Amino acid sequence: MSRIRAAFHDPDGTTFGIPTYWWRGAPPGYATRRQLTAAGLRPGGQPVAAQVLWRGVGGTRAAYLYRVDLARPKRTATPAQRAAIGKALTARRTCRTCRQVRGYYIPRSLGECLTCATEVAA
Repeated sequence: MSRIRAAFHDPDGTTFGIPTYWWRGAPPGYATRRQLTAAGLRPGGQPVAAQVLWRGVGGTRAAYLYRVDLARPKRTATPAQRAAIGKALTARRTCRTCRQVRGYYIPRSLGECLTCATEVAA
């Protein structure tokens, strides 16, 4: 085991407070938030179970691990929530000046579509 790996090997949690492993050294049964999301799961309120430490740009980096057996399925949006999101996204594409729905989001700095903004400037 290299010195860097040995520095971050603390499966009992005596040095760092929680079980700590080196990069790619965590045992099966643990996953990061991104790995849980890719599997269609979420932490579900459980505390951080372990961490992975490695030396990176700017110092020591950390990734927190959660237990996969305690993870819960991701929640899905209700039809009403999906409808509200659709209306909100349509409102972001609607110009306040000409009231047309554009194929892009209206820049907040302009407050109107690019066509209306260039007509005022000209």
